[in-house]
Amino acid sequence: MSEKTLKILCIVFSIAIPLIVFILLGVPTPNATLPFDLYLLPKLNAIFNGSAGIMLVVGFLFIKQRKIKQHKISMVTAFAFSTLFLVSYVLYHLFSAEETSFGGEGAIKVIYLFVLLTHIVLASIMMPFVLFTFFNIITNSVEKHRKLAKITLPIWLYVSITGVVVYLMISPYY
Repeated sequence: MSEKTLKILCIVFSIAIPLIVFILLGVPTPNATLPFDLYLLPKLNAIFNGSAGIMLVVGFLFIKQRKIKQHKISMVTAFAFSTLFLVSYVLYHLFSAEETSFGGEGAIKVIYLFVLLTHIVLASIMMPFVLFTFFNIITNSVEKHRKLAKITLPIWLYVSITGVVVYLMISPYY
């Protein structure tokens, strides 16, 4: 695959995936019987997010030790966990008609809403950063990869960690 084709794919996925997720959230829930309990998905989402976060930290530690091969494996694994999260998240919201509301009040509700809002905003803009960070290493643009990774890592790590925090805060209300 050519460099130009890869770049176009990064752009297409960066626009299409958040758009598809946004559209799917507004689609009426189909009447379908699933072969598993739908309410396991939020817990699974938290596990995927947490696992991605752990792999991001592991990958960061490996690159600081100049263990390139282990760094690549860790980062690809983080990407796989984030992808599994995205699929599970879409499935849950596609098949779940109910919105879960946070039941806390006062300061804890303000904290929850702040964490949720920043999580959603950063998750929605994270895709191009992640894809182009990968693109730069695939095309052997190591210096561009390093520069972009310094932006990508904190955003991706924040989104992964806050995904778990949001789940832990709202899980009593499922």
